[in-house]
Amino acid sequence: MAGYATRVRADIARWREAGLIDAPTADALARDLAANERTSLSFGSILAMMAALLFGAAILIFVAANWEVIPRLVRAAALFAVIVGGYVGGAVLKTRDHAAIGEALWIVAAAAFGGSIALIGQMYHLSGDETSALLTWCAGTALAAVALRSNPLTVASVGIADAWLFLKWGGFFRRAEFPYLFAAVALVLFAVSFWTRSQAARHLIILSILFYLMLLAMDHNTLQVAIPLVLVSALLFAAAIFAAEPVDRIAQLGGRLPLHALIGFLAGLAMVQFELADEAIYNSGFAIASAVALAGIVTAIMLGGRESRGLRWVAYAGFAFELAIIYVVMLQSMLDTAGFFLSAAVLLGILALVIIRVEKRMKTPAGGGAAA
Repeated sequence: MAGYATRVRADIARWREAGLIDAPTADALARDLAANERTSLSFGSILAMMAALLFGAAILIFVAANWEVIPRLVRAAALFAVIVGGYVGGAVLKTRDHAAIGEALWIVAAAAFGGSIALIGQMYHLSGDETSALLTWCAGTALAAVALRSNPLTVASVGIADAWLFLKWGGFFRRAEFPYLFAAVALVLFAVSFWTRSQAARHLIILSILFYLMLLAMDHNTLQVAIPLVLVSALLFAAAIFAAEPVDRIAQLGGRLPLHALIGFLAGLAMVQFELADEAIYNSGFAIASAVALAGIVTAIMLGGRESRGLRWVAYAGFAFELAIIYVVMLQSMLDTAGFFLSAAVLLGILALVIIRVEKRMKTPAGGGAAA
C-alpha cells in the first residue's frame, strides 16, 4: 500500500539519522520495501480496471438490448470470442509484465461470460430466473479466479455472490425462501481467496456475511441471530487483540480483524436494540444493550485503537449512533427536549475530552501490534 510504504521510508530515514540503524541496514530495508511494495493500485492500474468495468458494462447492456438483427450463431460466437480472447490475452499480457492490463482483460472476459449466460437463456428460452443466472456466473468467475489465481476475479465473484444474495432475498419483489446457500458460497469463496492471495476479497466476504446475518435476523427471530453475533464478534476481537500474530497468520487480514469484529459487535447490538426498542419503557433490556454497546466501544478504543485509525473511526461512529438511538427511544420516557440537549452537550463535551486524551496516547510510541 503506497501510504504504508511512504511512512516506512520516512521511518527508515529517521532511524538512520538517529543512529538506530546503520547505512547498510537502512539500504537493505529500503530494497526489501521496494521489492515487496504493492504496485497493483497505481493510477494506470486503476484506469485500466475502470476501463475494463465500463467495457464489461457495455457488453452486458448490448446483450440486454436483444440484438435480433444478428444471427444467433454469430451472437454466441462473438461472446465466446470475447471470453476466450479476454482470458488468453490477459494471461499472455500478465506473463509479459503487463499485469494491470491482463487483469483488466480477465474482468472483461468475466463480464462477457455473464452476458453469454443471459443471451443463451434468452435465445433458447431456457428455464430459470435471474438468480440462477447470477449463481452460475459467480461459479464460472470463481473457477476462472482459481485457474488464473486472480485477485480481481476473486473480488468480482464475491460481488456477484452479493448481488445473488440481494436478489434471492428480496430484489424487486419478496421471495418466500431465504438464501441459506449464501453461507456455503461465502465459505467456498473465502477458501478461494487464500489460493488467489486476495485479501480484499476476504474483507468483502466478512462484510457480506454480516449483511447476510442482518437479513437472516429480519426474516427470523432477531435475538437468536443478534446475540450469537455479538458474542462471537467479542471473542474474535479478544483473540485478534491478545493473540494478534497467530490469529492474523491464519486469517491473513492485514491486522484488520479487530475492525471487522467491532463492526459485527455493533451491528449485533444494533439489531438487539431495534428489537427491544418498543419495550424500552416496560423493561431494562434496551438500556442494558445500550450500556453494553457503550462499554464495548470504550474497550475497543482502549485495546485496539492505538494500532488502527479505522477502528477508532468505527468506534466514534458507533458512539454517535448510540447517542441517536438512545435519544429516539428514551426521549419521551426520560427526558424532555431541552433536558436531552443539555445532557447531550455534557456527554459530547466529556467524549471530546476522552477522545483528545486517547488520540494523544495513540501518538506515543508503543510496541508492535495490529496493522492500521
